[in-house]
Amino acid sequence: MKELANNKCCGGNQLRCSHFSASLLCEMTFSIFLPEQLATGADVKLPVLYWLSGLTCTDENFVQKAGAQRLASELGLIIVVPDTSPRGDNVPDDEEGAYDFGLGAGFYLNATQEPWNKNYNMYDYITEELPELINKRFPVDANKQGISGHSMGGHGAISIALKNPDKYKSVSAFAPICSPSTCPWGIKAFKNYLGEDVEDWKQYDSVELVKRAMHPIPLLVDQGLADQYLEEQLQPSLLVEACNKVGYPLSYIQREGYDHSYFFIASFIENHLRFHAGILSMSR
Repeated sequence: MKELANNKCCGGNQLRCSHFSASLLCEMTFSIFLPEQLATGADVKLPVLYWLSGLTCTDENFVQKAGAQRLASELGLIIVVPDTSPRGDNVPDDEEGAYDFGLGAGFYLNATQEPWNKNYNMYDYITEELPELINKRFPVDANKQGISGHSMGGHGAISIALKNPDKYKSVSAFAPICSPSTCPWGIKAFKNYLGEDVEDWKQYDSVELVKRAMHPIPLLVDQGLADQYLEEQLQPSLLVEACNKVGYPLSYIQREGYDHSYFFIASFIENHLRFHAGILSMSR
């Protein structure tokens, strides 16, 4: 692991690091915020929140735009922000350079189709490889782990949490892609990464995963009602319906006038951080 940047921020430290990923077979970057409690040299392990960003983003979008560091420092919450996708000259990309597939659009799954299956294993990277690295190098309490994200990252956060309730105590999302099996973004990605069999897509579809969730964990979803992708791409009504049908503990909040941008995230990130910190602080 190599430290690329270290900036003092809100009493703590905002780091950016790189490392070679064995699951993605390329060099990857991630950002991590270490709150003020750690800057004092205290011998403590703190809860950790993983943030997954959306289409076209890197680890830097959330770090620079969300304004999460002040409250994270106050709450004693470590925030880890991975990149959205494998990167590099040897990583295959969409031939036309489309924004919604290839580099910048990993969809937090393990691809099974060539040529994508060599590098596009973001699910393994997020759930196994990166946490193992973080737990070894930083004072993280691995038993107090939450996950959150935006748009494609919201899809990643919810689907990953639903598949791994033993690893995550809390999950939240801003404007998540709720049913990727039935929206244009998801259909394009799933068909290329996973093949033509729709049954294979369901293992990464939050609506489908909720239906068979055996160990529910608290879920918070924020959705702006002025979001330009609301009806065609995000389809939160399908997630709400599925949660209501099986009694899954979803808190769904609709925000009048808010769109899909980081202005929306910055406006309500405090609610999400307090949501996670409250749950993680009570975890064992």
